[in-house]
Amino acid sequence: MHSQTKEDYLKAMLYLADEKGRFNLKDLSSKLEVSNPTANNMVKKLQDLGWVRYEKYKPLKLTRKGRKQAGLILRKHRLTEMYLHEVMGFGWEEVHDIAEELEHVNSEKLFDRMDRIMGFPAVDPHGSPIPDKEGNIHEEEYKKLSELKSGARAKLCAIDDSTQDLLVFLNDKNIMLNMEFTVKEIHDFDKSMVVDYGDCENVVLSNTVTERLMVEQI
Repeated sequence: MHSQTKEDYLKAMLYLADEKGRFNLKDLSSKLEVSNPTANNMVKKLQDLGWVRYEKYKPLKLTRKGRKQAGLILRKHRLTEMYLHEVMGFGWEEVHDIAEELEHVNSEKLFDRMDRIMGFPAVDPHGSPIPDKEGNIHEEEYKKLSELKSGARAKLCAIDDSTQDLLVFLNDKNIMLNMEFTVKEIHDFDKSMVVDYGDCENVVLSNTVTERLMVEQI
């Protein structure tokens, strides 16, 4: 059984690889809020496991084995989030911290049972894809709401960087996944948007928010 710390490093590297393409030790230490020497020491251990390729002064790279292992950790995390939300009734803003603990449970049967009970969901409560049993992640191509023009209509499919503060804000605005938006106006000064959705009309959303709402234009 691998340590929780190793798995946390591996998952952080998967996020960085998908977000930045190429990343280095400094990016990793910043992501995990640890010192460079601490990160360097752990990366060497991950390299010994065959999860990472590391050469001094060069970008870090997940191996195929490392990417699969990271995908399986993420699968457990996102299945747990969905189970907590769909079956146990937790709010989408509440599930992350609990899933951070449960993703390290070493029981394939537990997570397969969760998956089956829920009917094999494709995404978590925030619209992020749940990796398959081989650790593969099937990403959908969405636009940011901020990229749409006045008059456009779109369905909210996912939340990018779904922090608790953002999710609480969306709750306050009665915004949820699969909701349809109509862009009424875009302010030139700050790129904030006036939108209609559900029973809400003429709601102003900042560019900070619309940059993180991932939509499918309809």
